[in-house]
Parts: sequence; structure tokens; C-alpha cells
Amino acid sequence: MKFEDFTSSEQADLFEKATRFLTLLNSTKDTGGEALGIQLMQAVRPTSCMKEKDGTVAPYLMLGSNSYLNLTTHPQVVEGARKALEKYGYGMGAVSLYGGITDLHRELEERIAAFYHTEDAVLFPSGYGTNIGTISALCGPGDVIVNDSANHASIFDGCRLSGADIKIYPHGKIKYLEQVLAKIPANVKGRLIITDGVFSMHGDMAKLDEIYALAQKYRARLMVDDAHGLGIVGPTGRGTAEHFNLLGKIDLNVGMLSKVPGAIGGYCATTKEVAAYLRIYARTYFFSTAIPAPVVGGLIEVFKLLAADQAGRKELWQNITYLKTELQKRGFNTGESESGIVPVIVGDEPKLIRFTNDLRVHGVYANIVTYPAVRRKECRVRLCVMKDLTKQDLDKALCVITEQGKKHGII
Repeated sequence: MKFEDFTSSEQADLFEKATRFLTLLNSTKDTGGEALGIQLMQAVRPTSCMKEKDGTVAPYLMLGSNSYLNLTTHPQVVEGARKALEKYGYGMGAVSLYGGITDLHRELEERIAAFYHTEDAVLFPSGYGTNIGTISALCGPGDVIVNDSANHASIFDGCRLSGADIKIYPHGKIKYLEQVLAKIPANVKGRLIITDGVFSMHGDMAKLDEIYALAQKYRARLMVDDAHGLGIVGPTGRGTAEHFNLLGKIDLNVGMLSKVPGAIGGYCATTKEVAAYLRIYARTYFFSTAIPAPVVGGLIEVFKLLAADQAGRKELWQNITYLKTELQKRGFNTGESESGIVPVIVGDEPKLIRFTNDLRVHGVYANIVTYPAVRRKECRVRLCVMKDLTKQDLDKALCVITEQGKKHGII
């Protein structure tokens, strides 16, 4: 059995499938879940101590963290969090609109808005809730939402919750996007195109210039979730919109504070009117306790560094380029990555599971990506590159990946 076998509807007691699932996890069969839930024993760093499920603690080269710029341990960021902790305590105790925010929360929103050249920004307590709240607040029955098939799960969940008509086009296929848009009835006024800026499992960028042109042609609003683009892509790290010279032109700039910023939460940078609307009608904002002030204090320092392009983006790109180039030289398929996400495409799920487990056994922690996150023939290991990885670290990882790639017939 596989993980997907437990998601279908079945006539059984609600807890029965959970019992069978635990039996599978506790079996000797390789499931792909062997590395899921192992614990960090320190702040995430290029070499991180982690506790395996059997209690073993060992160091791993970290190629599975979204903290691309290592800002979780940056002294300026940590000091910002410390000062906020001393002034405001560790939690807010209320939702944002009922006395749950501070001057720090508002300062962060203003900095995010300025970063994207927009009028305002709304700070959400979770990244997942950012997409769900934004989409379901703005869209409803009678509206049409058009999605790239590789968009994040939270985007699709927000679309379903909205009740709007959901259209999907094949990943990155702009010709099919236009075909979908051309078929929307003329009387439908509520039209929204949603795309990831950098796709989380592929590492490639959306063709945002072409998508923007189609949005203008077919009278649609455009929402970009740039979770994995923030701080990495673009001439100064302002993301996919900056890369395509579209700063200030995207209707809804969504980002996550859990990737490069290394914290929790998300945001939507947009017009002042839409921001005011979301603060009332986005249920994941209105009905959620605000982000703790210490986290916000740290994030303010993060956006100071990002705005000045002093967070280490150039050093990160040196590591990205080196790792990807060396993997390709060794015969690995790295797809069309244009970001800090470097996939190693395997295309065979049993082989992928064995390969990923052996990487971990030999001291390299990476993310396994299987169906339904990607198609089975595109299953992969996802390597996330960090700025503070040294060339020695990368060479060691390359040695392990190459040895295990040969062992499992991947190269």
C-alpha cells in the first residue's frame, strides 16, 4: 500500500484507516515516510543535528530546508526578535482586529508594501492561511479562477472554499492558459489567474510576462504566490515580478514568511482598498491570533536586509549554480530549475524511496517528492540550497549523491 491509498472515501469506521496506516508505517516496508518527522536538535544550519525516529542523533548536511539565506540565525534578526520579546512578551493573545497587533505588525506591513511597490499589505498568521483567506475572500460562486496545475495545495484549497468555477491548465503551458481564458463567457466579470512565481516542486519560474499580458487581454486579475522567489530571484531579490520587470503591476502579491524569512506567516501586498477588504473578509485573518511580536520583530530586520539586498543572495546563487552544474555534469536530471530548489528527477517511486533513504544514511538530508505532489514518472528528490553551505559541504553532498545515484541506477 501507498500513502495515497488512505485518502479515498471508503465505507469504514473513521479511525480504521488510521490504524491500518500506522501498521504500514511501523512495517519494514520502505514507504517514503522514513525521514518524515525526524527532529532538529538545534537551529537549522548547513550541518544540522537531527534525531531519527529510533532515537539516534546524528549530523546531516542540510539540503532540505527552506531557510535559503540562513536568516533564522542572523545576528541582526535574532536581536530584533529579542527586543520585541522583552517589550511585548512571547504571544499576542488576540486576533489582529481585536487588539492583537502592535506597532511592529504595522511597520512590517508597510515594509512589505514598499518592497513590492504597492499601497498596502496584510500580514496573515500562517502561509497556508494566506492563500486560503485571500482567494476565498475575493472570489465566490459565479467567478472563474484559472490555475497552473503545479500551484501549491493551499491555492487549490482556497479555490475550492471560494465556490468559484476552477479551471486548470497544464504546468507552464501558456497556449492552454489562453485557450481557457478565451472560453470564459463575456458576462463573467470576476476573473482571477493564479500562479506560483517559483514552483515549489520544480524550481522553475512562471512565464509571468506572458501570463500578465494574457491577464490584460482577457480582463483578469493576477495573483502570484512567490513563496520561493522572495529574496532569491530578481535583480535585487524582489522575486518573480521584479525578474520580469512587473513590480507594482501584479494585483495580488502573495508571499510566505516561512521560506527565505525563516519564520511563520504570510502576506498579501496589494491596493489599500483590497487590503482593507481582506482584513474584514479573509476568515484566516479575522479569526486567527496574530503572529507573535518577537517573530514580527525579527521579520522587520529580515525585510531591512532584503530591501537593501544585503541578505546574501549573491552568495546563495554561487552555491545554486555550482551544485546544479555539478549534478548535471554527473548525469543527473535537474529539470528546469531557476531558483534555490534543485530537483533530482528519478521517475521511479520505489527506486526514489531507496535512493532518498540511502542519502540520509550517508549523512545528506533532502526532501522526497512523490505522487500526488508530482506525477509518478516525475518523482524526485528536492534539494534546497542554503547560502552558508561551503564548497566543501557541497562537494561532500555531491559525492554521496553520485555514489547513491550509481548504486540505484539513476545515473
